[in-house]
Amino acid sequence: MTTSVATSNVVLDKLRDKIASLDGTGLRRRSVLPFGVGEIDAQLPGGGLAYGALHEVAGGGNGAIDGAAAALFIGGIAARTTGKVVWCLTRFDLFFPALAQVGLHPDRVIFVECDKEETVLASFEEALRYGGLGAVVAELVRLPMIASRRLQLAAEKSGTLGLVIRRWRRQTEASDFGMPTAAATRWRISVLPSEPLPVPGVGRPRWLAELMRVRAGEGGEFVIGACDGQGRICLSSDTADRPDQASRSFALA
Repeated sequence: MTTSVATSNVVLDKLRDKIASLDGTGLRRRSVLPFGVGEIDAQLPGGGLAYGALHEVAGGGNGAIDGAAAALFIGGIAARTTGKVVWCLTRFDLFFPALAQVGLHPDRVIFVECDKEETVLASFEEALRYGGLGAVVAELVRLPMIASRRLQLAAEKSGTLGLVIRRWRRQTEASDFGMPTAAATRWRISVLPSEPLPVPGVGRPRWLAELMRVRAGEGGEFVIGACDGQGRICLSSDTADRPDQASRSFALA
């Protein structure tokens, strides 16, 4: 009887692994990139951003300041991966010293400059399918559901971290960020006043990081210190006495 039960358990384990490999959840469960901030990682299944998945980030407003913060947030994530990073874009307006300050040095990045968004999508998908990269980044105004599903499948197949920065030039384009996509997480980054120092001077930049959507989890809001030289973030010490603003969770469908 004991042998029969043991055999049955082995068969069930193999079946679970097979199902996980088919729907892509096995890789995501085993491989994540944690932020190293307990309050944030606790909101993410597996304790971090899933490899083999697509993640979206946008600026909280319509201006260039929040958009730049979103790009640096992405840069900090990519900096904490291992290997080359492919960055696909149509506007070559990145400020290299700022990326280096969050740990992503230009010698790690392969920039793919495209003439239109359709080419960005095609290059992004091709790089995701290639595999062996630390991360693949794409700057996009729109991300249709069908396209996002293709990108998600490409990321699952290679196990690569797919990062999308949503950028727009006009207010009418910003509303597209609210449309559903296949991304595993969706973030919105807004610039806040710098964290004050005990002496006069320039404080550490602070951001409001809103986890708008997370698959199989709950979102939340976090006041964080901007990425440091290794791409790491932290909860802002200025929010220690304001838990309602530092980590407000909300359920998402």
